[in-house]
Amino acid sequence: MSGLFVALVGPSGAGKDSLIRELGRRFAGDARFGIVKRYVTRAADAHEDHHTLDAAAFEAREQAGGFALTWRAHGLSYGVPAKVDAELGEGRTLVCNLSRAAVGAARRRWPQVWVGLVTARPETLARRLAARGREDEADRALRLTRAPETEADAVIDNDGDLAEASDRLYALLQARRSVLA
Repeated sequence: MSGLFVALVGPSGAGKDSLIRELGRRFAGDARFGIVKRYVTRAADAHEDHHTLDAAAFEAREQAGGFALTWRAHGLSYGVPAKVDAELGEGRTLVCNLSRAAVGAARRRWPQVWVGLVTARPETLARRLAARGREDEADRALRLTRAPETEADAVIDNDGDLAEASDRLYALLQARRSVLA
């Protein structure tokens, strides 16, 4: 049996990384579960935990086969580390914040991919993006208008209480993992 790659997707500000942190706490101590820390050509901050590479180092790692998946968005490069392939081969469940544009590539690469679309109301997204302070108002407005089509296995509403959204996501993943067992 191969493992399960869980792709959490959704618009900026939907709370994907917050849900991933919550899952990490809930699955702590379960060796069959892991969080995939992406590589991004932007410094990490309190809102998003990832490995940081400059553009040249990212390109070198990509050329050397250091990524299982890569994509470009918002003027940045993103990569899922190649070690994910081996961990999925060991039957692990791995959760990653993935771009909606990379879902097709993930589904082609791995036999078991589960996609959770994390959503929130536009005004909630706008408030969260402003609080992050990464972009100016024009860039935030542009992010809010992007909505690529995504074929999701489930929708997780993260507009209100994080604990409620986390409970729903945790239950969905436990049910999916029991089907695979």
